[in-house]
Amino acid sequence: MKIFNKNHKKETHKLPMTGKLKKGFRFYCMAVITVAALSAMSLTAFAAGDPLTVVNNLSDFIFGLIRAIGLILLGFGIVQIGLSLKSHDPSQRANGFLTLAGGVIITFAKEILNLITA
Repeated sequence: MKIFNKNHKKETHKLPMTGKLKKGFRFYCMAVITVAALSAMSLTAFAAGDPLTVVNNLSDFIFGLIRAIGLILLGFGIVQIGLSLKSHDPSQRANGFLTLAGGVIITFAKEILNLITA
C-alpha cells in the first residue's frame, strides 16, 4: 500500500492564447497601470501655511502614541499587582509596582517635560 507516491509527475501546460488575445491582454494591463499611475500622481497634498503648526501637530500625535503605550503599561501593572496579591509572590509584586510606576511616568511624559522646560 503506497500512501505517498513520490514519483507522481505533474505536468503543466500553458493555456493557448491567440495573437489577438495576447494583444488585448497587453492593452488591458497597460491601461490599468496607466490609470493607477495617473491617479496616484494627481493627488493633491495640502500643507499647512505655518511650518511650526506642522511640527506641533506631529509632536501632539507622537505624545498621544506615547500616552497610549503608558496607559497600556499602567493597566498591565495593575493586573500584575493583582495577580501577585493572589499568588503571594513578592518578586511579581515588585515587578508589578515597577511596571505601574513606569506606566504613570510614560503616561504623563509630556506634562513632566513641560514642567522641566518651562
